[in-house]
Amino acid sequence: MKKGIHPEEYRLVVFKDMSNEHTFITKSTAKTKDTIEIDGVTYPLVKLEISNTSHPFYTGKMKLVDTAGRVDKFMNRYKKHMENKKK
Repeated sequence: MKKGIHPEEYRLVVFKDMSNEHTFITKSTAKTKDTIEIDGVTYPLVKLEISNTSHPFYTGKMKLVDTAGRVDKFMNRYKKHMENKKK
């Protein structure tokens, strides 16, 4: 491993999924202006739009939103094929 290419400023950071308010703490070098207090300790805060607790792939809720209706057309067209594949 090359020396001097990895950051040395790792610190505890809170990542917060804004869609469901799930938070988790991990070490990171991510820069942020926001902070959050958890259990009396203030941490830097990184806001996420989606995480494993809200992503359809991980939650099993494969509801897709498509304003043009392309997903609905696909689901209707191949509904029989997908039902047979589940069996």
